[in-house]
Amino acid sequence: MSAPAQIAAAPPRTGGHLWQHLPTVPEALASLLRTVVVALFVLTFVLQPFLIPSESMEHTLLVGDFLLVNKQIFAPSGSEHNLAHWIVPYREVERGDIVVFHHPEPHPYLVKRVIGVPGDRLRIQNGQVMVNDVPIREPYVAFEPAPPSQFQDNFPARVYTDPDIDPEWWKQMQTLTQNGELVVPRDKYFVLGDNRNHSFDSRSWGFVPRQAIIARPLVIYFSVRRPSTTDVQQAADDRLGHDKELSARLAAFARWKRIFRVVH
Repeated sequence: MSAPAQIAAAPPRTGGHLWQHLPTVPEALASLLRTVVVALFVLTFVLQPFLIPSESMEHTLLVGDFLLVNKQIFAPSGSEHNLAHWIVPYREVERGDIVVFHHPEPHPYLVKRVIGVPGDRLRIQNGQVMVNDVPIREPYVAFEPAPPSQFQDNFPARVYTDPDIDPEWWKQMQTLTQNGELVVPRDKYFVLGDNRNHSFDSRSWGFVPRQAIIARPLVIYFSVRRPSTTDVQQAADDRLGHDKELSARLAAFARWKRIFRVVH
């Protein structure tokens, strides 16, 4: 039998003091370089910050939320991100996922929730989303007041008069609608905003290609109070304040309870 491993004894103290090794300048620079390399790797391949500019995902995501998103989770396994796959696992996009994707208009990046995946048959009837003839439960959805719009609550409809509907999408929709249901084609995804009455989404411009999906939100790392067009605007107050009001304003600068909230 081999002898059991032994724990080396600590060196004896000399003169009541324990001398510690201080890093040299090259060692300190090497440690700093390793930290920078790791940070650049994480920001390049795994995480990226985004700011929410609109109310289309209320109340899941609010105007002024700062997000960290996972850029690796949906990256194709054969892409240039293979090195990051050793750290963060890859999976396919699923129904219910919140995704960040490229979109040419109105912004280069949008964030929405996936409602339909390839092969799904979907329709919206009086605001209720039906997928494959089954009503889906959506506790995250908000229906804030908005002018009546035919395509929001009943989709797909036979006639569209809304100028926000993309004409090319309208033509494509006719070829993909069967028995009043829209069939999601291969490598395409149907997305909606959680704030259904104030979201410019797949109902207006069509599907999101698989290759356009780049990330999934992970956590809200900060949130600044910013007005939303769906909020009730308060009248301006010109009264002079005092020190207690100043501290209250500072406390109200951010939504402190939202910081480090995981996004679902």
